[in-house]
Amino acid sequence: MAFAVDEINRNSKLLPNILLGYSLYDSCVKLGISFRAALSMTSGRGQPFQLNESCYGYPPVLGIVGDSSSTRTIAISSILSLYSLPMVSYFATCSCLSNRRLFPSFFRTIPSDAFQVRAILQILRRFNWTWFGLLISDDDYGLHAARSFQSGLAQSGAGCLAYLEVLPWGRDEKELQRIVGIMKKSTSRVVIVFSPQSDMLKLMEEVVRQNVTGLQWIASEAWTTAIVLQTPSYMPFLAGTLGIAIRRGEIPGLREYLLRIRPDNDTLSSQDNNLVKQFWEHVFQCKFVTPGMEFEGQTQERLCTGNESLRNIDTEFLDLSNLRSEYNVYKAVYALAHALHDILQCVPGRGPFQGQSCASLQGLEPWQLVYQLQRVNFTTNFGDQVSFDESGDALPIYDVINWMWHSDGSTEVKNVGEVNELASKIDNLNLDEDKIFWNFHPKKPPKSVCSESCPPGTRMARKKGEPVCCFDCIACSEGEISNKKDSTKCIRCPEEFWSNRQRDHCVPKSMEFLSYIEPLGISLTTASLSGTLLCTIVFGIFTYHRTTPVVRANNSELSFLILLSLKLCFLCSLLFIGHPRLSTCQLRQAAFGISFVLCVSCILVKTMVVLAVFKASKPGGGGSLKWFGAMQQRGTVVFLTLIQAAICTTWLMSSSPTPHKNTQYYKDKIIVECVIGSTVGFGVLLGYIGLLAILSFLLAFLARNLPDNFNEAKFITFSMLVFCAVWIAFIPAYINSPGKYADAVEVFAILASSFGLLLALFGPKCYIIILKPEKNTKKALMGRAVNQLPPSNSQLLVVARSPWIHPTEAQSQPHFCQQAQQLKALCSEKGSEEYALSSWWRMALLRAVLGPPWSYHQGPAVKRPPSPSRKPCNGQPLRQPIQPPRPPVSEMEGEGG
Repeated sequence: MAFAVDEINRNSKLLPNILLGYSLYDSCVKLGISFRAALSMTSGRGQPFQLNESCYGYPPVLGIVGDSSSTRTIAISSILSLYSLPMVSYFATCSCLSNRRLFPSFFRTIPSDAFQVRAILQILRRFNWTWFGLLISDDDYGLHAARSFQSGLAQSGAGCLAYLEVLPWGRDEKELQRIVGIMKKSTSRVVIVFSPQSDMLKLMEEVVRQNVTGLQWIASEAWTTAIVLQTPSYMPFLAGTLGIAIRRGEIPGLREYLLRIRPDNDTLSSQDNNLVKQFWEHVFQCKFVTPGMEFEGQTQERLCTGNESLRNIDTEFLDLSNLRSEYNVYKAVYALAHALHDILQCVPGRGPFQGQSCASLQGLEPWQLVYQLQRVNFTTNFGDQVSFDESGDALPIYDVINWMWHSDGSTEVKNVGEVNELASKIDNLNLDEDKIFWNFHPKKPPKSVCSESCPPGTRMARKKGEPVCCFDCIACSEGEISNKKDSTKCIRCPEEFWSNRQRDHCVPKSMEFLSYIEPLGISLTTASLSGTLLCTIVFGIFTYHRTTPVVRANNSELSFLILLSLKLCFLCSLLFIGHPRLSTCQLRQAAFGISFVLCVSCILVKTMVVLAVFKASKPGGGGSLKWFGAMQQRGTVVFLTLIQAAICTTWLMSSSPTPHKNTQYYKDKIIVECVIGSTVGFGVLLGYIGLLAILSFLLAFLARNLPDNFNEAKFITFSMLVFCAVWIAFIPAYINSPGKYADAVEVFAILASSFGLLLALFGPKCYIIILKPEKNTKKALMGRAVNQLPPSNSQLLVVARSPWIHPTEAQSQPHFCQQAQQLKALCSEKGSEEYALSSWWRMALLRAVLGPPWSYHQGPAVKRPPSPSRKPCNGQPLRQPIQPPRPPVSEMEGEGG
């Protein structure tokens, strides 16, 4: 301070024609002494000052530099604030002093503990230390530092406190033992200490006694450069300490100024001279002669002459390489000087005070100096900028230091980084990690966590009753991810995405539909193409053999139309396979519905024609055939098919099926499906097909016992039974099948019913055409043989089925009688030969033949005595050979039914 005042007084540009004075007070680390000194200065009862013979008195006190303790500074500043007297501290760091309402005239050239706390938190984050202990001194400095640390820790979320302990006053050994015991048992390996070096000395004695090693110490600026702790007994425990230190500076000319200080310097006051003499005796290990020394017998000690040279002495007093708090004192004195300089530079009429006036040195009020001090901004010779924020705090710049312990036992406090904060925001932490000495094996930073970091794909679940840093890692649920470490929650993936196996990022959901390349799709496609090929083969066979009785007897036109519709049914199943699109969704159901209605309507018409022909063979039934001619059959098929086409058109225009991505059925898949749009439309389509199929089944069932040669009733009955069974089973299977399996069920139903119709209707005919060509003749199809038993038995066995002509009608017609007589004669002459009779008039002939003396029953014919009351065939003689007339509707010709 004395050097700074002397340097300012010698600077003619800073304060021209003005000399600054000062008074030094030693607080002796006592609050009471500091308080009395402040009161004496502010009350004007301090030591009088005499500059010369004409200048003597109590000089005005413009400002106070000090104190070094936060507790003493709080007490002094609360008094000085009443007088608006500026106070600039160089070492009081309590964040409470930033309260402008309580301390309006307080300034400091050392950063607040709030900035120091943020700097420490930056270091903790750099090395990923999240589990640490905190020790504080039992004073304003420690308590406010702990409060700021906990607040900053909560805001940043950088970690948790394993323990928080207050170091006791004095030598409370039991309390120190308890605190060190907690440190020893804790899993935390990092200890942060906000305490002066006096409290640290007492703590380290207990740490050494309990041999608590393996800790990483974080020092506050209060003890980070304390030489008393850098001893061989403490370094095994404190080596590697990282600390926040006040910005180091250089003061040019200070060394020469210190070397000029001598005990015989006349410029020193008596008190200053006494202090220099004590320092001199300590450095040179000598004694100055004082009155009474010879009398007391102390003349044996070496006497100090005052001419000893300090240049040749290695003393801490002249070690200016680590000026930290001294540099802050230097900046505090210059801050007051620059405030006075700004006052001198004020131009009347442009001043900052009332009426744009300026302050004068003769009538300077303390509050005016406070106003100017708040706006001070200058740069030191070392290059540091000095200014104060709205709270009176200096710009926060810290050095990060590291305690190194060399192999030879020497220690070194080395600067390894810098923390530079501007406008209360962290700008950067520059740390050279390669230079840091770690007191661990291997030489790497220790790990200090309560729980290991949760990797991506997991979230933290806090353990009950423990700090937030103690947690379990819970894997994210399906469909959720966490893509960074220590996530507190998992994020749900978007609707069309799903979590990967590691749960650390979302991937697009797989699209599921009935594909051509999967086994199920390949099987159904193969079956569909096989059915199409089989229909083509049957169509070719029927075309090639279109003139044969089997083809013609089964109504070739309807048969070819059924084959064409079945081929369309097989092909329409392919529309259900592959990626659903709008066109395929609309076409698949329409093609399916129309194709099946065309097929079933043809079968229905064919069955109705068979029944109509049989009905026409009965008395009075001949008129029914006129409703089933060729044009009527075609018209009926077209009409029934157009109804289905109208249903499909209405459905597609009102509520058309559309492709839809279903994300609800499966969590990890997207089902690409065709929604039917209108359930009513789809139900009407299936219901219409079912109605026609049921009608065909009932009619075919009624005609199942008609003669084989007249119809295919049994085969139609079986085919319709298969068809109805398949589609009845289809409904519950379709409803309960998810995704692509619903399409597969519908395709299977189409294929199964199509194969059933194809094999049941055309299988027996193809069998006859290909494997039994001898049966594909008109003779074979006109009835079963009439066999003559051997003569020895004298029986006539005739097998016949249901008649088309009533027996009474047969006897009343002459040509029947002639033919019956001829048949009787032939049977008598050709006993063992077979004769085929046209089926539509067979029964009439047999009745005529088996009249008296013949009788007919469902077994062999039995000869009986002639009846006198009746002659066979009215006694008409045989006049011509058998020439059966052409039946009214030929069942043997395909045309016209």
